[in-house]
Amino acid sequence: MSTDRRDFMKALAAGWATTLVSGTATAGDRQKDQAEWLESGSINWAKAPCRFCGTGCGVMVGVKDGKVAAVAGDPQNPVNQGKLCAKGYHLPFVLYGKDRLTVPQIRRNGKLEGASWAEALDLIASKFKSSLDEFGADSVAIYGSGQWTIQDGYAANKFMKGGLGTNNVEANARLCMASAVVGFLKSFGKDEPMGCYDDFEEGDVFVFWGNNMSENHPVLFSRITARKDSASWVRLVDITTRKTRTSEESDLVLMMNPQSDLALANGICREIIRNGWVNEDFVKKHCLFRQDNEDIGYGMREDIGYTPAEEMIDFDAYRAFLEPYTLEYVEKISGVPASQVKQLAAWYGDRSKKVVSLWCMGMNQHTRGTWINNLVYNIHLLTGKISEPGNSPFSLTGQPSACGTVREVGTLTHALPGGRVVMNPEHRAFAEKIWNVPSGTIKDKPSNHTMSMFRKLANGQLKAMWIQVTNPMVTIPDLNHFMNGIKEHKPFIVVSDVYPTPTTAIADVVLPSAMWVEREGCFGNSERRTQHWVKMVDAPGEGKPDSWQIIEVAKRMGCGNLFPWDDESAQAQGLYEEYREFTLNVGKDVATWDELKRTRGMRWPVVDGKETRWRYREGSDPYVKKGTGFSFYGNKKFEDRAIIWKRPYVDPPEMPDKDYPLWLTTGRVLEHWHTGSMTRRVRALHQAVPEAFVEMHPEDARELGVSDGSIVKVVSRRGECLLKLAINRRSVPKRGNVFVPFFDEAKLINMVTLDAHCPLSKQPDYKKCAVRVEPV
Repeated sequence: MSTDRRDFMKALAAGWATTLVSGTATAGDRQKDQAEWLESGSINWAKAPCRFCGTGCGVMVGVKDGKVAAVAGDPQNPVNQGKLCAKGYHLPFVLYGKDRLTVPQIRRNGKLEGASWAEALDLIASKFKSSLDEFGADSVAIYGSGQWTIQDGYAANKFMKGGLGTNNVEANARLCMASAVVGFLKSFGKDEPMGCYDDFEEGDVFVFWGNNMSENHPVLFSRITARKDSASWVRLVDITTRKTRTSEESDLVLMMNPQSDLALANGICREIIRNGWVNEDFVKKHCLFRQDNEDIGYGMREDIGYTPAEEMIDFDAYRAFLEPYTLEYVEKISGVPASQVKQLAAWYGDRSKKVVSLWCMGMNQHTRGTWINNLVYNIHLLTGKISEPGNSPFSLTGQPSACGTVREVGTLTHALPGGRVVMNPEHRAFAEKIWNVPSGTIKDKPSNHTMSMFRKLANGQLKAMWIQVTNPMVTIPDLNHFMNGIKEHKPFIVVSDVYPTPTTAIADVVLPSAMWVEREGCFGNSERRTQHWVKMVDAPGEGKPDSWQIIEVAKRMGCGNLFPWDDESAQAQGLYEEYREFTLNVGKDVATWDELKRTRGMRWPVVDGKETRWRYREGSDPYVKKGTGFSFYGNKKFEDRAIIWKRPYVDPPEMPDKDYPLWLTTGRVLEHWHTGSMTRRVRALHQAVPEAFVEMHPEDARELGVSDGSIVKVVSRRGECLLKLAINRRSVPKRGNVFVPFFDEAKLINMVTLDAHCPLSKQPDYKKCAVRVEPV
């Protein structure tokens, strides 16, 4: 009996829940059936990380008769300790939807028709080559995903930057966490959190900055509520624009106006300084102060960019900058009572309390997303509450490998693996040496970030794009503009996916992908934990891993020498081990292949077989020298010190007025994942939330003359969306605000949203634009 199976049997005996694919039996019956299967040896179990959000929950996957037949939370995995969320428990159903893509398809005479792999791959290679020959390297692009495995992303990066000589590589994680990346880099010189999930058992105050964690990271939220249940002094704080399930669990709820988190954070910093709560010794030894050009635009199509003007300032200049952010001014801007701001600042400033700040898309999807990330770090740096158990600013992620693949492998236009960038000649030379390509192959400038890429696709400048495991024809803001441009210019589009979507509907070639345990791979989660799984079942039909697809096209384009591995298993190991070379000796050392196979993942940097829980802290991080206490070694040019940034409040590019009097915010719900292309095919999840809706405050609805269940039209300057009204249901927005989830491809709320982004991170702002609601 395997160790995995024996461990799981113990967990089952202890009462851990499982999900079986077969039947509609009660939980008790399912557990009885599960036990019988285990005892008979008719089901085989193996470990894997969940393929939904960036939490990285461990899953025990049961295989019977060549199919995934059951899943359970892995009690041996320290991330989730045997728990799963509603989506995780329904993973088997995600694999076996009736309309799963099973064969390659080519569009002929306007209709997608079945084709052989050879025919489809030959066509892709031919179209990409002709575009390169006629229009140059930057006329082609690949757009991937935080659902890419590490192997997929590494293959894409190597093929495009090292093979074709273009930096046109992007991923949908640009839409969800790019501001966190640039925020980390600006403050600390290196990306990703310094803390880990262990902080959830150590903290005294947990502050959710625009993060409905109870629905979007429910397993992690359960660890925080368990901490609260075990310690009477623990407090939860929800900073939000709508009352949610997270609010219901919180001790203090700050209902703020959109964009005003900038003013709120500065007001907290002012209170910390004014009340003498600054950790002066920490700030003196480990921090510096800087400012930059504050007139940077909003990343809109008509913007021309901005010129950085970074320079050092001193503490006195920073303190003077904060003076206008009085409690009364912050209340005026944010709508948050001064007494609540004062209370939150006191908890941050209290040296006896450990504080964890948590955020996800609420802060990141923001035209000043980088700034607000910096401002929350400022709070932790001023108080010295950072890089130690229970004291941590922690950016969560929404995809299973947004960290491992996009951020660490570097599948963004400016990036190379291991935290390197294409603008640095030493970094390019290092990559060219490992990839064994001629010097000068990698271009020295970024080409197009995601929004620039789609803008050029829509205006005819980008001639060919390969989209893998993502659904941009649901997720791109101001969708009408892009869909109309694509129809007009007719670029060549390839889509690799597992189900038909609005994006496969515009494709010239559709390739069926192998998903999750249908192939071997690795993911990297939000706490820097890299996890591995083996292939357990075959994909339905002719589905193939995305990395295999890339390699096959690379071979047809004369780049086969970049991928010297013969079969899928050798590719999985070979791609990972080559990628690992980039991570060594730069503070990002990932675990060896063998270490990953025998563990439930390891948190980098992994040095001498030991993982790191808290970065930048002596005694925990192997890169911090003895006697330094803390070292923010990503900032070599700043003497290994962190940066406290002067960042002001500014109005957003679009605000409510008499014609469009309401704020629109978009987001997610517990039952569905992102665009719903997988979860809407699971009957139980679809029945729970069958369609998108618009939440509105009951007083706003009364004034409009509508009620719960009314059909209304949400209208902006760009488009409209017909939705059913939800009043006093799961969540209630602040007055003057409406909320719409974006999972429903039949109700495309991104027809309404604004194409504006943070000029530093290039991440779009989905959290605020002006709309009106019309009765129908």
